[in-house]
Amino acid sequence: MKADESILDQFYERRRTVFDRILVMNDSETRTAAMNMAIDQALLESAPISSVRFYRWSSAALSFGYSVKFADVSSYATQRDLVRRWTGGGIVFHGQDLTYSIVIPASDPVFSESAVSIYENVHRALRDALVALGQHAVVAVIGNSESYARADRSIGINDAAYNGHCFANPVHADILVNGRKIAGAAQRRTRRGLLQQGSIQGIDLSDDFRARFTRELSKNCDERKIDDETSNRAREIAAWKYGTEEWLRRR
Repeated sequence: MKADESILDQFYERRRTVFDRILVMNDSETRTAAMNMAIDQALLESAPISSVRFYRWSSAALSFGYSVKFADVSSYATQRDLVRRWTGGGIVFHGQDLTYSIVIPASDPVFSESAVSIYENVHRALRDALVALGQHAVVAVIGNSESYARADRSIGINDAAYNGHCFANPVHADILVNGRKIAGAAQRRTRRGLLQQGSIQGIDLSDDFRARFTRELSKNCDERKIDDETSNRAREIAAWKYGTEEWLRRR
């Protein structure tokens, strides 16, 4: 068994990673839903190179895609901290999940790839990290045109309303374990870069999962803390956008 594990580790070491270099943004604080969304946007505004951030929630939360109607989530308002994402997709429950964001500045060659290609490549890296740690994870291959259209709506921003619960509706390139979706994501592309926000849930993750996933994204990693400038900018964004009723109820 040890010999097999060694061969598997060598294979993953040789595999081409998604990014040439990536920053790992250490964020140990628990935050409100509005601040988590605002920090992701602040990082997108100023990221010098691609980055990944893993984060936690200060209370049970629910995020919903940009095009989802507030009426579809209003019944949860007394139970969870609600926030409308800047990215697409549907409804995601947070609290017990591992949430992450990836920011790709326009200066990174990866930015020129299609949204679906980036989604697939990040999820292949996630799948490889899970497999290396003993999980039987696969990337969903859904080949008909309707399913690809659903995938485009799920990760796009100029989408028609996609109001379902994300983890009840796997699309192409989501991560499945035993036929059940355990990881999905949504994206937003601007002139400055691309933001992908993802959630992993319904599965036990080992303590070294984050490090393994990061290693699959890039072999060249630098660790940084969320600095005061980013935090201050995020508070500004939360105050005029994610923390407001106008943003929450805009659809």
